[in-house]
Amino acid sequence: MTATANPNRDLEPKRRSAAFCARYGLQLPILLAPMAGACPASLSIEVANAGGMGAMGALMSDPDAIRAWVNEFRSAAGGPFQLNVWIPDPKRHRDPDAEARVRAFLTRWGPEVPVTAGDVVPPDFERQCETFLQLKPTAVSSIMGVFPADFVRRLKDNGIAWFATATTLAEAQRAVAAGAEAVIAQGAEAGGHRGSFDQAAAERQVVGLFALLPRLADHITVPIIAAGGIGDGRGVAAAMMLGASAAMIGTAFLRCPEAKTHVAWASALDKLEPEATVLTRAFTGRLGRAIATDYVKAAAAAGAPPAAPYPVQRGLTGPMKQAGAAAGDYHRMQVWAGQSAAMARPIAAGQLVREIWSQAEVLLLPGQ
Repeated sequence: MTATANPNRDLEPKRRSAAFCARYGLQLPILLAPMAGACPASLSIEVANAGGMGAMGALMSDPDAIRAWVNEFRSAAGGPFQLNVWIPDPKRHRDPDAEARVRAFLTRWGPEVPVTAGDVVPPDFERQCETFLQLKPTAVSSIMGVFPADFVRRLKDNGIAWFATATTLAEAQRAVAAGAEAVIAQGAEAGGHRGSFDQAAAERQVVGLFALLPRLADHITVPIIAAGGIGDGRGVAAAMMLGASAAMIGTAFLRCPEAKTHVAWASALDKLEPEATVLTRAFTGRLGRAIATDYVKAAAAAGAPPAAPYPVQRGLTGPMKQAGAAAGDYHRMQVWAGQSAAMARPIAAGQLVREIWSQAEVLLLPGQ
């Protein structure tokens, strides 16, 4: 390549992925998506021992829980892992009348919702970040914004990579300018929460992965990690041909035994069509892709109250979700799912990692 060449656009895919793997200690370019509440250490251990990168979504975890997860992972795996956290929003205004309407709506789906249910407070972001620095993972990843400059500096001082999630080129460029070492390109197909920096614009910034990847590859030079709708080697190979150095996979692992997914959730993923998922704010107040359950469809119907802001909506839906889980009723559970959910299989996660990469290698032409 020339001095002005862009490796995401000009370097052969397998050489690009090999460089990424060498840099971050992977044997193959498959990363587990950091799914908060759905990525026990057992799943990451299996993925890392197969040559990929494990992940913890630490959004709802306090420092002690983060340390416990890392200790469990390190006791059984020697591979790389990432810790992920959301960039917090400014505190939102509470509207008691609007919350009362949401509570009344939710009583149709579960027990009565206490007035205090919306008072939920996420773990302290700064304490989570300090814990990350102490534990020194391979990488720390962000979603919904960029880290403060001082934290970015301290990550670099401690030899910890920063992977930043982006849903648009503008977000990716902002992350690179702030010091991100790699960009996670989150396509609209992805399950779980959207990574949009501006929550008010999330519904407008719904870009599919295979439109997003070449756009980013043409304009940024840091490695790109493809995320969203990838469930087998075909998706990995296609993403790499479009400029990705690695692939991040979440929903496809949810039926693996090591994921310990609730049986009702795991069963609902079986043969789930892409159009049977939908973007919704009904669970947490932030936009995310989930199975189009009866509750989700009712929450989107005319006359249903708008979701309260995050994290209020997450707290308000708590009683319903707990009752649904206890009853094994996925229609009342928080069942995130990407559009490739039908590719999820009930096999060991390590076997799935190896099969995905073996298929991708065959599809990538010799010498690439």
